[in-house]
Amino acid sequence: MFSPELLLIFVIIVLALTFDFINGFHDTANAIATSISTKALRPRTAIILASVMNFVGAMTFTGVAKTIGGKIADPFSLSNGLVIVLAALVAASAWNLITWYYGLPSSSSHALIGSLTGAVITAAGFSAVNFQGFINILEALVFSPLLAAATGFTVMTLIKLIFRKAIPHRINRRFRMLQVFTAAFQAFSHGTNDAQKTMGIITFALVAGGFQNDLSIPFWVKFSAALAMALGTSVGGWRIIRTVGTRIIKLEPGSGFSADLSSALVILGATLLKLPVSTTHVISSSIIGVGAARRFSMVKWGTAQKIVAAWVVTLPVTAVLAGISYGLYAGITRLASVF
Repeated sequence: MFSPELLLIFVIIVLALTFDFINGFHDTANAIATSISTKALRPRTAIILASVMNFVGAMTFTGVAKTIGGKIADPFSLSNGLVIVLAALVAASAWNLITWYYGLPSSSSHALIGSLTGAVITAAGFSAVNFQGFINILEALVFSPLLAAATGFTVMTLIKLIFRKAIPHRINRRFRMLQVFTAAFQAFSHGTNDAQKTMGIITFALVAGGFQNDLSIPFWVKFSAALAMALGTSVGGWRIIRTVGTRIIKLEPGSGFSADLSSALVILGATLLKLPVSTTHVISSSIIGVGAARRFSMVKWGTAQKIVAAWVVTLPVTAVLAGISYGLYAGITRLASVF
C-alpha cells in the first residue's frame, strides 16, 4: 500500500522526467537549428547527434543540479515541499507546451525557476525564498545572453577579418565541416546545463519529502534525467527550429559556426561555475550578435523582439501559474478532507 508521500514523490518524478522530455524536444532547436539551416547536417543526422551529445553532457556534471536543489529555497525546512514541487512542475510544463505550440523559443530554465519560486511564495511566504541564491541565479540568467551576444559579435568579427580574402565557396565548405563539431559541442553543453535542472528539482523533492538527507544527486536521478532529455531531443521541435534557424537572421556556414561556438562556450562556462542559464537565451542572443557583426540590418528585429518578450514574461507568468496550481491542489485537498 502506497503512503500519500510515496505516491506523491512517484507523481513528481514522472512529471519531472516529462518536463525534461518536453525540455528536450522544446530545446532541440538550440543545438541543431544553425547546422540544419546552413545544410551542414541533414535533419535526421543532426537530431541523432544532438540526442547522443545531450545525454553525454547530462551525465558529466552535477553542480547546476545542486544549485537548483538548494539555492532557491531550503528543502529541509519546507513543511509542504512535495506539493510545492508538484505545483512548480505543472506550471513549468504547461508554459513549455504553450510556447512550443506558438513556436516561441522561451526559456525552460526561466519557467522552472519562476514556477518553483512562485510555489514557494504561495505556500510559505516570501521569507521562505533564499533571495541571495535567487538573485545569483537571476544574474546568471540576465547576463549570460548579453555575454553570448558580445561573444558572437566578437567571433564573427574575427572570422570576417581573418577570411576576408577567402573564396566564398571554399570557405563555406570548410565551415560546414566545422559545424558538425560545433553542433556536437553545442548539444554537449546544452546537456551539461539543462538536464541538471530536472536532477535538481527531483533531489529537492526527495529531500523535502524526507527520502534523502542531503543534496547529493543519486545516480538513478542523473541517468533518468539524461535519458529523458535525450529521448525528448530525438523527437525534435520543428516549430522552434524554424524560428531559431531562419527567422532571426539568414545564416551561412561561417555565421552558424560562430553562433554555435559562442553559445556553447558561454553555456559550458556557466556549468563550470554551477550556474543555471537559459540555453535558449544564450543561443538566440549569440545568433543576434553574429548577425549584428555581419550587418546590423540583417537581424530580423521583429522576431528578436518577440523572443525577448517571451523571455521577460516567463518568470512572472510561471510564478503566477505555480501559485494557482498550488492553491488548486490545496483547495481540492481541503475539500476532499471534508467529505
